[in-house]
Amino acid sequence: MAVRGRPRGFDRDAALAKAMQLFWAKGYEGVQLAELTAAVGINPPSFYAAVQSKEAIHREALDLYPATAGDGSMAALRDTPGTTTDAVHAMLLASVEVALASPSAGGCMDSLGLVNGQDQNAALRDDLRALRRTTATLIRDRLERGVREADLPADIDAERVATFCATVMQGLSLQAQDGASRDMLIGVVETAMTALDI
Repeated sequence: MAVRGRPRGFDRDAALAKAMQLFWAKGYEGVQLAELTAAVGINPPSFYAAVQSKEAIHREALDLYPATAGDGSMAALRDTPGTTTDAVHAMLLASVEVALASPSAGGCMDSLGLVNGQDQNAALRDDLRALRRTTATLIRDRLERGVREADLPADIDAERVATFCATVMQGLSLQAQDGASRDMLIGVVETAMTALDI
C-alpha cells in the first residue's frame, strides 16, 4: 500500500541517492528545497510525506555516504593487504579519488558539507563533525593494530598520526574543491607519506 502523499512508484532508495549527490555537490545550505524536490522527482507535499524534511533527508544522506561513495578511503584502510604503511598510503590515494568523484569535484561530503553555517544548522554541523571523528578513530584503530602486530614502532603516537592523516584527507578535499589536479593531489599524498615516515 502506498504511503499517503507519496506518488506511486516512488523509489525512496533512488531518491536518497540523488539527494546525497546533490548535498555532496552543494553542501546542506547550498541546496534549495525546489532543486531537492526536483532531483528526487516529487512535489513538496509528497516530499514531506516521504522524508519529513530537508534536514531529515540530509541525515539519511550522511548515513548513506560512508556506506557508498564515501567508503573508498576507509575500505582501502581496512582491506589493503600488507603493512600498516601500505594501508595508510592506499587510504590517502583513495581519498584523492573520493574527492575528485564529487559531482562538483568539490571534495568529500563529510569534510565540506557544512563546515560553517547558520546557527539553526548547528546540529547538522555536529553530525558532520562526528563523522569526521569516526574517520580519525578508524585510522587510529588501524595504527594501533599495526603496533600490536609489530608492524609499527611501539612508541608511535597513534592519536596524533591519525589526526594528521585525517587532516591530510580533509586538505585533499579542499584542494579538489579549488581545482587541484589528480597529479597534484597524488603529489600531496606522497609528500604526506614522506612526512609520516611510518
